[in-house]
Formats: sequence, structure tokens, C-alpha cells
Amino acid sequence: MRKAGRNMAACSDSESSESVLRRRRTGKQRESSAGEHSEQSSAEPETQSESREEPGVEVPLQTGTYWLTRILLLRSISFIYCVAFAVAYNQNKQLIGQRGLMPSREYLRSVKRYVGGKIGAAALAYTPSILWFLDWEDMDTNLDGIALAGMALSGFVLLSGRANMIIMAALWILYHSITSIGQLWYSFGWESQLLETGFLGIFLCPLWSLDQMPRRCPPSLISIWTLRWLIVRIMLGAGLIKIRGDRCWRDLTCMDYHYETQPVPNPISYYLHHSPWWFHRFETLSNHFIELIVPFFTFMGRRMCMVNGVLQILFQVVLIISGNLSFLNWLTIVPSIACFDDSALAFLFRPTGGPRKTLRSIQAEDTAEHSPPPTKGMYIRRVVNVALGVLIAYLSVPVVINLLSPRQVMNTSFDPLRIVNTYGAFGSITKERTEVILQGTLSEDHKAEGVVWEEFDFVCKPGAVDRRPCLISPYHYRLDWLMWFAAFQTYEQNEWVIQIAGRLLANDSTVLSLLGHNPFEGREKPRWIRGEHYRYKFTRPGSSSAAQGKWWARKRIGPYFPPLNLEGLRSYFKSRNWPQPDRQ
Repeated sequence: MRKAGRNMAACSDSESSESVLRRRRTGKQRESSAGEHSEQSSAEPETQSESREEPGVEVPLQTGTYWLTRILLLRSISFIYCVAFAVAYNQNKQLIGQRGLMPSREYLRSVKRYVGGKIGAAALAYTPSILWFLDWEDMDTNLDGIALAGMALSGFVLLSGRANMIIMAALWILYHSITSIGQLWYSFGWESQLLETGFLGIFLCPLWSLDQMPRRCPPSLISIWTLRWLIVRIMLGAGLIKIRGDRCWRDLTCMDYHYETQPVPNPISYYLHHSPWWFHRFETLSNHFIELIVPFFTFMGRRMCMVNGVLQILFQVVLIISGNLSFLNWLTIVPSIACFDDSALAFLFRPTGGPRKTLRSIQAEDTAEHSPPPTKGMYIRRVVNVALGVLIAYLSVPVVINLLSPRQVMNTSFDPLRIVNTYGAFGSITKERTEVILQGTLSEDHKAEGVVWEEFDFVCKPGAVDRRPCLISPYHYRLDWLMWFAAFQTYEQNEWVIQIAGRLLANDSTVLSLLGHNPFEGREKPRWIRGEHYRYKFTRPGSSSAAQGKWWARKRIGPYFPPLNLEGLRSYFKSRNWPQPDRQ
């Protein structure tokens, strides 16, 4: 009782002194109370007055808390998940489904054989996926079910701003299940980046509660710092791989080529490519500054950390505007949000009501030392947060060694769950753009004079020279991206290109659904398919070609693969255990 009385008196004394300051500012006089009884009776109304704002004046939020930051982070992560699962729902059946180009059922069977014929710890470590426990005979339904469940859960978090560890862990498991069996189609660095970001997102949330601001589960500073550590590694990895990679990054000429030769340019890329030479030099220098210098601002106090966050977000927005790089840049914005506390992000929330009002109440309670006492669950959560920090630190050791190594590798995982990974992008820049153009003909003899070859167009990759470059980010056409890689390799290195040719000869609806234009729609099936290799360049604005509506100029290099027909492909398909294209 004596201790409680002293605390009450101390709280009342503090509030009384703040009231004196308020009286001096407003010019109003109040009568101070005397005696312990009057101090106790005045404590409650004065505490309430502390939480009220003066008319027309908004008291700034305190710095160093991350309640609003958590809401924004969870919504951002769920947005990326929603896009990724939408891509999976629209394309997985064609790529890894029962009749896909690389069926996941066959992949799981090969992994099962490799690990000894049993579905156990070895199989799960090699390929972490819930598909091990589902019916493989109806793989399309499995893939659609996973994608739809992911879209539903991520959509809920995105719209409501509410999540718990169960939901976020479910999203992580669902996407891991797809990525692990996605083979070539899921071999991009942003898949691992989403898995790492999603894993860290699990520990931002309470275990069960779906409250936006659960009072007994404040955002962990350790979780915030794991996300900051992620953006530091992403940027340093991207910057160091460039400096150690292509010479053009060191002589500042890479941006002379990048906009034209990137995987899937957009309309803005066309105009940025024709920027003055000095602007391209400035872009390259700015890239080095933001990727190699700015990340260290994270460790230089609150203001410099926010400067890092602002510059990283602006940098990613520029990349989003200038090209179709899937959801990579949108995803990279997410850990940058962790550089901001509630005070910095308050402008994104309504000033009255909602999370911002709740935050004011929480901060007022903390200031008045009226916070609820820690519970057993809160102590357990602190242990979990510390364990997370230790785990990330331990798994970061090989990643940091890789960053410091002159033989740095990018987009690599050192653990099967992809919890901490290496990152990097465009360590090498192609200096000219080449494209594989698939063409078909109805002629029985492909060598006869006057043979008419008609072109198949993909959804987004360059093809017809008068077709405007697409604008699709953050969506992602996986086949279009892989065709970009195939164009500067050979068909022997990309045998799936020949499988596509065979499936087109059979007028296969699965593969045709991945394309943008089938010249033989509603007609006979083509008798021959060939691949032609072209060099593409942007036309110059104001030129006669541009005036004719042409975005590209192209020149034939030669054949990519020779004319093929169904009969000639049967032995090729059989030797690779592919089902015959016209018998699927």
C-alpha cells in the first residue's frame, strides 16, 4: 500500500508539473489541489486530459515504436503474396501441371527415387512441399488449390491489415510448396527473396490474435532489425556483383544498353534508352551510390536509417517505372519500410479513429507507466524473438562470407528452407538484344518456293516490331522471361523450347494459352515449326520507322532450330520420356 501510494503520488506530481506548463501556454488558471487525497482524485482526469488534443493542434507521435510499421509491413507482404499466387494460379497448370512443360509429378517422383524411394525427412529437406502428402494423380487441382488458398489468405491480410503467425506461416508454407517443385520456372532470385521476407513476416504477428494492434504483443525490435538486415544484404549483394562483374559497371556505360536489353522492356524503357549519354553515366553512378553506400545509413541512427529507406524506395520506384522486372522491385520496397517508425508513417493513417487513435492511447499508457504487466506469454514471445535473432545471425555467416568473397555468387540459398539467402541482379549486361521467333507454315514442303511462315507472338516479350512493349509489373509471365535467357543460349541448352515447338505442331491448348497470338487459330494445324534468331534494336524516336508505328528494328541472325514436324520429333520426345505431343 505504501509503495502504491508513492507511485500514485509520483504519477500525480509528474502530471501536475505538465499541467503547469500547459497553463503557461494557454493563459488559463487552475487551482492546484493539496494533500494526498486531492492528488489521487485529480490524477485520473488529468491523465485523460493528456490523451486529448487541443483543438486544431495534433500532438506528434512518439518515435521508436513500430505498431503502424507492422500493419504496413504485413499489408505489403500480403500484396506480394497475392500477386505471386495469382501468377501461380494462371500459369502453373501449363508449366508444371499434369500436361505442363515440366510436370511437377514427374519431378517429385525423380526426387523420391533420388532420396531412396521414401517420403521422409530427406525428401522434405530436398523439396519442402505439402504436395508430398497430396494425391499426385490430380496435380492440377492440387496446384490450383494451393494458389487459391494463398490468394484468399493474402487477400484477407491485405484488405484488413490483420494477421497472426498462423496465417503468415500458412502463406509461407504454401508458396514454399510451389517454389520447391517449380523447377526452371521458379529459378529466379525473387522467389527466395519472397520466402525470406515472408518468413520474417511470421514473427511480426501475434500467435493467435487478429487484432491490428494487440496490446500484449508489441512489434519486436528484433523483427524490425531482421528486415533492415535483409534490405542491407539485398542492396550490397546487387552492388558488389556489379562492381565485380561486367566491366561496363566500372566504366559507367551499362545503362547505355540496359533499357534495350533487359528481359521485358516497357514503353518507358524505349524513351529512357534514348536519353543523353551523360544521363546514363549519372544513372550508373547513382546506382552504385544507392547499392554500395546508402545501405550503411541503416546503422547510423534513426534519421539516417529513414534516409536509407526513402532512397531505397525511390530507387525501386524508378526501376518499376523503367521495366517489367516481375514483382522484384515491389518486393524490395517491403524491408525498406522497416526503416521507418510510427512517427514517420503516421501520415499514411487517418488522424482520427483507427490504428492511429489506438496508438495514441498505447503511447499515453506507456508514458504514464500504466502499461499492462507482462504475462507468461509475453515472456515466451521475447524468448522466441531472441531465438529468431540468433537464427538469422547464424544463417547470415555464409551469406556475409559470400558478400566479402571475390568469387561472390548471387541468388543462392545456403539452407533448404531459404531463410537467409544471397541476392544480386544484372552482374552482367548483354550488349545486344536477341530474340527467338517461333514460326509455322501449312506447306507440306518447307523447302518449296513461296513458303509462307507465320509468327507466333508471346504475351509480352518482343516479337512483332510494331507491337508496343507491354506494361505488366508486378505481374510476371514466366515463359516470356525464360525465352529471353534462351535467346542468348542454344536450343540444346534449352530443350523445353523444342517441346514447345512439338506442342504447337499438335495445336496443344495448354501451351497455346501461354502465348499471345496463334496465327493458325481456327485453321489447320501447322505442318512445320521453326525457330528463327533475330537481333532487335529500339527504333529512334522521330525516325521514319518510328513514324510508321514501329518500336523495334530487327535483323535476322540465322536459324535457332531447323524446321521440325511431328514425325521428326517423335523419337526426340521418346528419348526424353516426354509424352508424344499429339497423344496427350
